[in-house]
Amino acid sequence: MKIDLPIARLPWNGLGDELESACRKAIYDFHLLENVQKVAIALSGGKDSLSLLYLLHALRGRGFPLFDLIAIHVSGEFSCGAGIDEGFLKGICDELSVPLIVRNSTIKQDDLECYSCSRDRRKHIFDAAKENGATTVAFGHHRDDSAQTLLLNLLHKAEFAAILPKLYMQRYGVTIIRPLIYIKEESLKIFAKQYGFLRISCQCPVGQNSRRKKVDRLIKEMEEEFPHARSNLSRAALLYGSDKATRSVN
Repeated sequence: MKIDLPIARLPWNGLGDELESACRKAIYDFHLLENVQKVAIALSGGKDSLSLLYLLHALRGRGFPLFDLIAIHVSGEFSCGAGIDEGFLKGICDELSVPLIVRNSTIKQDDLECYSCSRDRRKHIFDAAKENGATTVAFGHHRDDSAQTLLLNLLHKAEFAAILPKLYMQRYGVTIIRPLIYIKEESLKIFAKQYGFLRISCQCPVGQNSRRKKVDRLIKEMEEEFPHARSNLSRAALLYGSDKATRSVN
């Protein structure tokens, strides 16, 4: 039996046009695709990474070079992510003619912890990307992720630092890019709902009570008194917390 897959593609509805425009602006402002011939997308299967897949697929060869695109999915019993069936993701990638590479995490429930789990997932993604000829890896982090990271680092480590639109990882020999950095999460939720791929974004049993979730709840409380708190935090992150939005780290 054929399964109807939630494929978002041109021509967009009005919101799709807005998201592509914001994605293009980030790519232009931060030179995310400069001298890039192949991009690997970290594809969890949640609304953010699938939106990124659809948007990058749509803008290839339209004002940007026709770069190659691959998707990398990290599976595992307790791996952070949307808990999406690999066959479902493969069906979407096949429909878009985007190769899907799957890596398996061996992390068990007793070892679950956001920082170490994130490092494990990234190593799988970076290794798979390089094995397949991609040294640029795109993540689906958005404006709200940037605001959360800024406040989390400030409160937890006394550092005014946020996620960067472009970051060269010297240790791994790859460059991270974040084309959704200008887009608010609510817009991605609406976009995903319109095209039928809105899913719960995290199935991790410890992720719902992480420091990041707590900071997000704190920002929501702040917004009751200061409605622009989230957008102002994300703007400050790009202006003052990101070393002019590009950096190289070991």
